[in-house]
Amino acid sequence: MAKNYFNFLQILFVFTCLLVLPTKVAAQCAGSDAQLDLCTTIADPVNQNISLFSLLGGTPVPGGTWTANTNPRGLDAVNGTLNAQVISSGGTYVYTYTAPVTAGCTNRTAKITIRIGAYAGVPAPYATVCSDENFFNLFTAFNGTVMAPHTNGVWTDSSGQPLPESSIPITDKKGAYQYTYTVPPVLACSTDSPSSTVIITVVRAPKEGTPSDLLICADTEISNYTDLDLNTRLSGQDGGGEWSGPGITSPTDHNVNLEDLYNARGPGEYQFNYTVYATPNNKVCPDKTAAVKVTIEKRLDFTGAKVDVVKDICEPEIPTAVYSATLTQGAQPIPNGQYEVTFNVSGPNGGSQTITSSFVNGVLNFPVSSSYFRQVGKFTLTITNIVATTSKRACVNIVNNLSDVLEVHPIPRLDGAVLTLDPTCQNKDALAYLKNATLLPDGNYNIVYNVTGDNFALGQTRNITVSGGEANFVIPGNLNRNSGASSIVITNITNTVTTCTNTANVRGNLIINPLPNAATVSVAVSDHCLNDPVSATISGLGNLTNITINYMLLGDNIASETITLTAVNGKAEFQIPAGLLLNTGSTIISLTNLKNDITGCDINLTNVLDSFIINPIPVPPTVNPQSFCKVDEAAVANLVPNGNQYKWYNSATSTTPLAGTLILESGNYYVRETSPAGCTSEAATVVVTINDSPAPVLNSDGQNFCGLNNPTISDLSNNTNVPSSVVWYDAPNNGNLLSSTTHLIEQGRYYGFNFPSTDCFSSEYIEVTVTLTECNNVPNDFFVPDGFSPNGDGTNDSFVIKDIEFLYPNYTLEIYNRYGNGMYKGDKNKPAWDGMNYEKSGIAGGVAPNGVYFYVLHFNKDNKPPQQGRLYLNR
Repeated sequence: MAKNYFNFLQILFVFTCLLVLPTKVAAQCAGSDAQLDLCTTIADPVNQNISLFSLLGGTPVPGGTWTANTNPRGLDAVNGTLNAQVISSGGTYVYTYTAPVTAGCTNRTAKITIRIGAYAGVPAPYATVCSDENFFNLFTAFNGTVMAPHTNGVWTDSSGQPLPESSIPITDKKGAYQYTYTVPPVLACSTDSPSSTVIITVVRAPKEGTPSDLLICADTEISNYTDLDLNTRLSGQDGGGEWSGPGITSPTDHNVNLEDLYNARGPGEYQFNYTVYATPNNKVCPDKTAAVKVTIEKRLDFTGAKVDVVKDICEPEIPTAVYSATLTQGAQPIPNGQYEVTFNVSGPNGGSQTITSSFVNGVLNFPVSSSYFRQVGKFTLTITNIVATTSKRACVNIVNNLSDVLEVHPIPRLDGAVLTLDPTCQNKDALAYLKNATLLPDGNYNIVYNVTGDNFALGQTRNITVSGGEANFVIPGNLNRNSGASSIVITNITNTVTTCTNTANVRGNLIINPLPNAATVSVAVSDHCLNDPVSATISGLGNLTNITINYMLLGDNIASETITLTAVNGKAEFQIPAGLLLNTGSTIISLTNLKNDITGCDINLTNVLDSFIINPIPVPPTVNPQSFCKVDEAAVANLVPNGNQYKWYNSATSTTPLAGTLILESGNYYVRETSPAGCTSEAATVVVTINDSPAPVLNSDGQNFCGLNNPTISDLSNNTNVPSSVVWYDAPNNGNLLSSTTHLIEQGRYYGFNFPSTDCFSSEYIEVTVTLTECNNVPNDFFVPDGFSPNGDGTNDSFVIKDIEFLYPNYTLEIYNRYGNGMYKGDKNKPAWDGMNYEKSGIAGGVAPNGVYFYVLHFNKDNKPPQQGRLYLNR
């Protein structure tokens, strides 16, 4: 308070002066220059806080700032005080005061000049040091309670030789030494160079000597140390010291039996201390002790140990594979702890590495860098050394035959391979030849191939054996059902031993020649007398020209023959040798095989026969009960026997034959055979059965599911009476077969057919419209979000209540702004608000601003009351 009052009086005085004094006087705002002489009094403690402002002459205006013209050290520029004793050398120093801006000021600066004399310091009463400190800084010999000497002086020894620095070596010194510190003069104060003399007393320290530690392998060296003289493990020590440590029996004892110590205590580190005592009148230097450490270690034997490197990989795994190795101890137990394992890996990128890992219960696991295994090949990892991290390596551990082989298997490659196929016939096996597969090592492989073109089959598999880049395999006849051209493409190949697999694109073309058309083939033989030439006419051969026919004679004449014929306009004739027709009566000629001699394709013929009658009355046809699937829509033409000589009727007395396209029904059908002479046999009855599987039946509410469970076609099948045999399509006709894992969709329509493995495909079907809203239990994670950020970053861009369309399918959602204006109204058909205004209650369309909005959620289910809440829109 007094200080403030004083400042107020100062300001009042200055203001009064400005009013009464002439303008020239009022302009001296910074006061006038002044000087302070500290040539001989710099060591006075008052010089630690000099008020520069008080040194100014005139009437300076307070509140200005101070700056140092040369050396700012010790200056408090804010308060205008100077600690002159921290300035490190004598000289003249100038400090400038700048007064604050005041109206009428013409001179706002004034200077204070301070002269500081050279100062050499005051030595301490004494300085004693022990020689084991090695170096002594002479400046520490000055009296610490008095101002420190200026630092621009020079040290000299007793002979006047300058010292390079103030820190002097004292290791080999003993006794008293004199040094002088001289500071250059400050001519503004004096021409003399002040100096100070210090005397340093150096006391010799006891010498404990330099110890030499001993490292011993117990298994090979311990017997050599039954009487170790510890004095031999020191050099340069003072005599008369005392030894202590395990096995030392007295202060004068310096011999120890290390073998006895090892047998009693085992491996480890043993320390022996040699202590040299300072003389009684030496109060400066401490006693000195040297420690000799003897380390005794036991050799580790890894004979019988095993290393396993995990794991063999295939070539594509090279970039991502991770490897490790397991080392298992042999006959000698290995103590638990950390060990350094050194190993090398063979190969182009091989090398050596040392890792640190831990043995735990006889097993050590360590990682192996993948950089060693960057290409296909066999790599041998060999452990060359194992040593505990705590070991000083006194012993050479026994490490032999610790290796394992890791293999990077190549992927099988079919680059450049060629696939050729022998032409084949419909429904016949085709032989495929894989050649020029020079990149495939000999071995066994599984291939996957596709058949496209006139035949279609995907994902077919075959096992092949490759030798010399070649292999062959069979395309089974069931994949060659349609004549024409098929493309065979090998898409994948897997080595069955290494399991390495690779994609492929080896293509070959397969020509599938059509089988002769047996559907229209017929044979006709006219009645003949015994020994007359008998001609047979084969018709319905289509465009066949060169054929081979096998036929049999049945009835009163039994024989068989193979003949080669030339067909013209779909017909061929041949003469049955007379030697085959030796009996009168009814003879049936039956064609058993038809071969196209140009393509080599043949087909067995069934019921392609004719009866020529020696005896004018033919016998009724031989028939058997026949069954068909309703879905196949079998017609009369599918009945057996068939041919021009057979007619089918709907009753035993009917004379009007049935059309071949008439769809069959279950019941009796009747067939008659007409001989070339026009004789008609009695009707033969055939029991025809049209089989059908019943359409699947949907269980009650079987169409209802909870969408939260992600139901599939398999779940829909389980809701029928035939879950194991029902199949589903997406359309009743020409639809796509749906897999069991296909997910059901809301209001999706599905068409189910029954397809028992041993019965007929059902001709009828069920149509099911699925609903996914039968969700009665609300999951714990169902919640209404409390905000969204429609900023177009693809995350949380719209306000959506997850899964609500399954739980509350009839829900409605209304969103209002804080003024109660409607912003959005949604339901399951419009489930997401994108943060845009919707014109309602006077709110025009546009971008809704950031802020708090309020929603009302109407569940419209189970009388559950509406839910209200708020959400935050933040773009």
